[in-house]
Amino acid sequence: MIFSKQNSSIDKKKIKILHIDTSKSWRGGQQQVIYLHSSLHKKKYQTILLVQPNSSLENYCIRNKLPYQSCRMRNEIDIYAAYKISKFCKKNYISLLHLHTAHALSIGLLTKCFMKNLKLIGVRRVDFHIHNCFSRLYKYNNPLLNKIVCISDGIKKILLDDEIKPNKLITIHSGIDIHKFDNIECDNEFRLKYKIPNDDIIVGTVAAIVDHKDYPNLIGAAKIVLEKKDNVTFIALGEGELEEKMKKQAKDFNISNKFHFLGFHHAIGSILKNFTFFVMSSKWEGLGTSILDAQSLGLPVIATRTGGIPEIIKHNQNGLLVSPGDSKELANAILFLTENPQLQAQFSKVAKQSVKDFDISRTVQKNINLYKELLCESS
Repeated sequence: MIFSKQNSSIDKKKIKILHIDTSKSWRGGQQQVIYLHSSLHKKKYQTILLVQPNSSLENYCIRNKLPYQSCRMRNEIDIYAAYKISKFCKKNYISLLHLHTAHALSIGLLTKCFMKNLKLIGVRRVDFHIHNCFSRLYKYNNPLLNKIVCISDGIKKILLDDEIKPNKLITIHSGIDIHKFDNIECDNEFRLKYKIPNDDIIVGTVAAIVDHKDYPNLIGAAKIVLEKKDNVTFIALGEGELEEKMKKQAKDFNISNKFHFLGFHHAIGSILKNFTFFVMSSKWEGLGTSILDAQSLGLPVIATRTGGIPEIIKHNQNGLLVSPGDSKELANAILFLTENPQLQAQFSKVAKQSVKDFDISRTVQKNINLYKELLCESS
């Protein structure tokens, strides 16, 4: 996208953004919201984050002294919440609503019914098709919605296939702080804590234990690997509704002593630094910021060829790509990489360079450019 001088010179004071996130828990999307909101705040933009009361985002904003408001948003057709938000927007001269969840998008559209001059930006983070015709027509093709930010070209393609108007869509890749682990020390007690032999290769993942992350695929691959090599340990960082089921699967496969579920960790850097390489077994993935975190540490990556992942991982350059849902192919890739330390070193070196394309500063600037573009249209 090309921006004019008029666009780039829009007064920063005119850009007043209200971000809305309806989530109560913390996952990758909420990290992206915080990256953007906190970066805008540091740059002296007028930015406020609207969150659910007692949510993880509210607690984060309190701890880190970020500007926020809480509002109970009961569902995506909460007209009363939309009315209250419109009153807040009028009082604070908000010019843009940045809507970071599907429910937030619905509430944003209702809010604009009370305040017509708002600019609305939706965010699409998942590479699922929009099967509901009402959602496709009312939400994503709604004339009140100005832009939809797709966090990968893979998501953009899916929305185009779903007949969302092309002029509504823009790709802005999610980003990470590529230096956030620079000063984090490796947890040298990690192997002792989990009784991992010193000569074991550690294959790790960071992913919520939910359906689309496809833990059965990874556990199935682990079983195949461990039948052929006994010096490999698998580590999973994450939690979710399928956790007990996945632990049972590992137990049924008799690999519980070699497949450790460590739950959710806010500070993962010291653990990641113990991994030999990183695996992502998803059957769908919007982009995969946990892969980017791994690459920032120079970890070689094996991941499935789905969603936005091929925009991060270039096969045989900075990692390996395998077919989603194929445990045998995933296992063979793991075995191949364990036996090729020179290739691990090559992937590590290239990953540290390629991840720079996903520095969060680029993501933030592209969002600022979008804000300016939309406000320029109405000036």
